[in-house]
Amino acid sequence: MTGERTGTAVDWVDPRGDPEAFARSRSISREAADLHLSSDVIDLHVDSFIWTRILGYDLRKRHGRGALGARFYSQVDFPRLLEAGVTGAAWVITTNPLRTSAGRAKAFFRNLVHLQAVLRSAPDALEIVRTAAEYRNARERGLHGAFVAIQGGNALDHDLSDYRKIPPGLVSRVTLVHLSSSSLGSTSSPMKARDEGLTAKGHDLVHVLNELRIFVDLAHVSKRGFWDAVKAHDPTLPLIVTHTGVSGVHEHWRNLDDDQIRAVAKSGGTVGIMYQSSFLGDAYWGGRAESIVRHLEHVVNVAGEDHASLGSDWDGAIITPRDLQTVSELPKLVQMLLDRGHSPERIRKILGGNYLRALAALRG
Repeated sequence: MTGERTGTAVDWVDPRGDPEAFARSRSISREAADLHLSSDVIDLHVDSFIWTRILGYDLRKRHGRGALGARFYSQVDFPRLLEAGVTGAAWVITTNPLRTSAGRAKAFFRNLVHLQAVLRSAPDALEIVRTAAEYRNARERGLHGAFVAIQGGNALDHDLSDYRKIPPGLVSRVTLVHLSSSSLGSTSSPMKARDEGLTAKGHDLVHVLNELRIFVDLAHVSKRGFWDAVKAHDPTLPLIVTHTGVSGVHEHWRNLDDDQIRAVAKSGGTVGIMYQSSFLGDAYWGGRAESIVRHLEHVVNVAGEDHASLGSDWDGAIITPRDLQTVSELPKLVQMLLDRGHSPERIRKILGGNYLRALAALRG
C-alpha cells in the first residue's frame, strides 16, 4: 500500500512509494532510506497523548513545530509519524500523581477509552496491537502497529486487582514509577527524599504484571528499586527499560549503569534510548543526534547488539537534539549508524527487531 492517502482520517504520503524522494527530503543516502523503509521501526515510548488530554492536541492532524518550536511538545502527529516510516510505537497513558488513588483509577480507565478512540479513529493508518504476531499482521497491511502502555504503575495502586480489569493483552507494559515516588516504590529523580526501593505493593505489582504477561518497565525507578524489581521478577520473562540514557556515556540520575544494562540483557529484554539532550550529556538546548547513537553503541558494547532499542520520549516535555527535533528527522539515525560502521542487520535489530524478539518471548 503506497502512494498518497488523502480523504481519509489521516492525510499522508506513504514514503515507500518514492524512496528516492524520501532520501532527499531527509538528506540521507538511498542506502539509508532503503534500510529504514524496509525495517521494523518501533519506538518504545511516545508521550503525545498527554497533550491530547491537556490541550486537545489532535494527533490526526499535521501540526508542524508548534508554538515552542518543537520544544516539549508537537514533535509527533500521525501524518509525520507515518511519513517518517515509524511502523510501531508504544502510546503512553501517563499517570497524574496529584490525584487520589481512587481518582487515578477512574482517570486511567477514562483515558484508556479515550486513547483507544484516538488510535481507532484512523483505521486506514493505525491498528492497536497486542503481540508481535498482531504487529506483523498490521504491518503487512500497511498499518502502524500501536501498542498501549502505562507510565506510572500507581495509576491502579488503589487496588492492584484493577489490572485484571483491563482487556487481556491490551496494555503491553507498565513503567513501575515515574518522576515521583509512590506507594509502589522510589523514583530515580533527585526529588525523592530517600531511596527506599520497591515497597511490598511494588513487589506485588511485579508479580501481577508477570502473571498478565505485561512488560515490567524499569525506566524511572531508583537504583535500589531496580534491583528489588529484578529480584521479584520471573527470571524466565524479559525485563524492559523503555526510555533512558546510559551512565557509561554520561553519568546522570536518569541513566542506567552497566550492571543494570547487563541485568536487562540477561533477562532477554532490551533498553530503549531516549532523546532528551541533557540526559544524553549535551547542553540542554543544544544536543546532537550523534549522542543518541553513542548511547545505543554503549548498550551494544556492554550487552551485545540484541538489547538496544529506540525509546524517544517524543512529546514527553523533552528538549530533543537540534538536528532531530521531530519524528520527521528520525531516519537520520540510520545514516549515522551506517556511517559509524554498523551493519544493516544490527541496525534492523536496534530499530525494532530487538523489541519484537522480547515481545514474542513475553506473549507471542
